[in-house]
Amino acid sequence: MCGITGILRFDNTPIEESVVIKMRDSLAHRGPDGCGVFIHGNIAFGHRRLSVIDLTDNARQPFTSADGRYTITYNGEIYNYKEFIPELEARGVQFRSDSDTEVLLYMFIHYGPEMLSRLNGMWSFGIWDNAEKKLFLCRDRMGVKPMYYSNWNNALYFASEPKALFTAGVPLKLDESLFYELFIYRYIAGANTLFKNVFKLLPGHYMYIDVNGKTDIKRYWHLGKIAAKTKVEGDPYKWFQEQFNKSIRYRMVSDVPVGVLLSGGLDSSCVAASLASQGYKGINTFTIRFLESNLNEAHLAENLAEKLGYQSHTLLVENDLLYDSLVKSIWAHDEPLIHQNDPQLVAIANYSKQYVKVLLSGEGADELMAGYIRYKPLKYWGQLKMFSLLLNLPFIKKKERIKKLNRYINNRSIDDAILLNASNFFPEEFGLSSNNGNIKYRKEMLEEAKQYAGDDPVRIALYLDQHTYMESLLMRNDRTTMAAGIECREPYLDYKLVEGLITLPISYFTKGKKGKNLLLESVGKSLPEEIRNFKKIGLGVPWERYLREQPKCREVLLSVKDSEVLKMGLFANLEKEKNIKAFLDGDNSQKLLVRFFFMMRLWEIEYLSKF
Repeated sequence: MCGITGILRFDNTPIEESVVIKMRDSLAHRGPDGCGVFIHGNIAFGHRRLSVIDLTDNARQPFTSADGRYTITYNGEIYNYKEFIPELEARGVQFRSDSDTEVLLYMFIHYGPEMLSRLNGMWSFGIWDNAEKKLFLCRDRMGVKPMYYSNWNNALYFASEPKALFTAGVPLKLDESLFYELFIYRYIAGANTLFKNVFKLLPGHYMYIDVNGKTDIKRYWHLGKIAAKTKVEGDPYKWFQEQFNKSIRYRMVSDVPVGVLLSGGLDSSCVAASLASQGYKGINTFTIRFLESNLNEAHLAENLAEKLGYQSHTLLVENDLLYDSLVKSIWAHDEPLIHQNDPQLVAIANYSKQYVKVLLSGEGADELMAGYIRYKPLKYWGQLKMFSLLLNLPFIKKKERIKKLNRYINNRSIDDAILLNASNFFPEEFGLSSNNGNIKYRKEMLEEAKQYAGDDPVRIALYLDQHTYMESLLMRNDRTTMAAGIECREPYLDYKLVEGLITLPISYFTKGKKGKNLLLESVGKSLPEEIRNFKKIGLGVPWERYLREQPKCREVLLSVKDSEVLKMGLFANLEKEKNIKAFLDGDNSQKLLVRFFFMMRLWEIEYLSKF
């Protein structure tokens, strides 16, 4: 796992090595084990290395082919890279390393973009073809690894994180037209970012750029089209268990120790259980503990680790460790924090470094198998709309979750309900409408979901989440672990699993009280009953306590009145001081809004001010 950067100039202006090095070293946290630079005429690559496969200097990057024509800068892991070595050797390739980097480069040389369908892994990379004078950029199917780019000053700049672009001189300007999407939907989906003229290469896409700046972007992996010609053969429970175990085996390919982020919930517990069932010994597990009993699953994780014969490590993130990790996560994330459990993940990743260099995560299971409770209203949408008046009965509507449900279904079409399924706020509460914002990509993906995922609202929402919400989670996983120089791998996102799961009837996920029935009754069968029956918590964080009691957090919250960003665009009309005062006096009714103010203000202080 690494940090990559690059510049392709469209004129004859020389590329200064000092700019390439500054750009590269802004990502030093992603690759503490080594660095390299490649400059040739109008092309330059930078690379920061985290050594995971082939720890020798033979695998240093940027890596150039034996004939000097092709050079690669690469971030990721190709788990099945060894499977391609015999056929490449038969074609005359003489390998100089034992790395997946070299295999990836020669797969591209011999097969071009067609080789992407054969890769199992996570990646973003750039390859320069010195004969054709073309740059090839690519990102993995699910978007586990990031790729950002900008056209500026007659050149294309690309990097693993936007901060590298800004370090190179790309201007940092906020795009106020996207404030609506950030506020209502929590993050910017699609190719856009919150920054003007800074874009993401979408998951499952690649891009060619020539020396004149001509750009051609293609989608090489289309989940809906693949699902139409995919079928799970035999018993789905048996298929899932076998495919999941295979995914685990792939993600144990490493020349350094591998551990598990173990929450005590079903998803990560199944990762640990699969490892044990396949005979992996000496695994270290890492768990976040909270003081609040209603948020704490650490005892479940510790008991499971002991049962499996694994070494458990538990970390309490409080006080200075909390705030320092929060600041670090703000810097790492580039855009405002979305999920707001980033500091805990940064802290546990940093703690795990003394034992491992790679962590397995349970990320992705909820979006693939309908694990969130927020999908349930869509399952019963017709009945809820019919009986919505009952939700206003005094003994029912006083419950906080019921209040949100009432606001959610109120005068809302099923399309809007699917689009807003992961939102904390609803437009009408702030005098807005769904037509106020630029959410073109979300609407396009909703229409694609309706075309390929059938007419079940839950299935449509899952497809939409897999192309929007999931990328925000993967961005969090990438940034929080790479901020500590740790690689994170997600077994649930093996593309064979993803392609098979979308073809199964939705009942395999939604039946039963807990949901994710397919997982619970396959890999999860071996888990202790205390985990199988435990009510899902997720990585909830006691922000209300932190903002009121942690001195540094409270100080930032009180400085919201000085925020320039929160005076821009639609943010200017939000009642900030009134809501913050009520919150500090003990009123939790607008706690999510207050949390939004806090995160935006801290982002302004710790990120924007640096540029």
